[in-house]
Amino acid sequence: MKALWRRTIAFGFRLLYNELAWTYDVVSWLVSRGLWRRWQCAALDYLPAGSRVLEVGFGPGHLLVALAQGGERRAYGLDVSPAMLRLARRRLGRYGLEARLVRGQAQLLPFAPEVFAAVILTFPTPFVYDPAWIRGLARVLQDGGRLVVVEQAEFEGRGLVNRFLEWLYGVTGQRGPAPDLPSRLEEAGLAARRETVAVDGTTVALVVAEKSGRPASWGRGLEP
Repeated sequence: MKALWRRTIAFGFRLLYNELAWTYDVVSWLVSRGLWRRWQCAALDYLPAGSRVLEVGFGPGHLLVALAQGGERRAYGLDVSPAMLRLARRRLGRYGLEARLVRGQAQLLPFAPEVFAAVILTFPTPFVYDPAWIRGLARVLQDGGRLVVVEQAEFEGRGLVNRFLEWLYGVTGQRGPAPDLPSRLEEAGLAARRETVAVDGTTVALVVAEKSGRPASWGRGLEP
């Protein structure tokens, strides 16, 4: 029964990121009580200014817009969903902004070595614990480059709506035990730490990591 439930939830998420991508904004607003974008933007304060930034799993592109506004950062994005790629391009176009968007898998980052000063992810799927992804991340980050991951956000109040949403996160697999991301990043040579940010009655949990040093061989990728 548990295996069937996991497959059902995985199918639902696949629909949300593909055929039903047009509902993503409504769903994310409902399950966050309207705080989803503010949760995402909690990561911005941890990014270096005036830098080339890659967002992995950019979804409908709201954070890409925030990254590209002001002209201080050069925004890049990678997502596996063609539906999200279309939504993000339309959103950037409405604001007259530019970002280089690439369709691809996080475990196979199609970029040259040491090209990004920062990589950002918000509410990533379990690929974030994959050794292949972490190796690729270390490859594309510049020395001194930074990773910022918004892992999750929790409601602090015990009201009925908050309890229901926490229950919903639990039954959909977004709560409970998970691999320790900072320790996995440390194994790849990144100095990692956890941070928390208070956002309107919620606590946003982040992982921030910096790269130093360089392995002997990186391989090849696309120049951004």
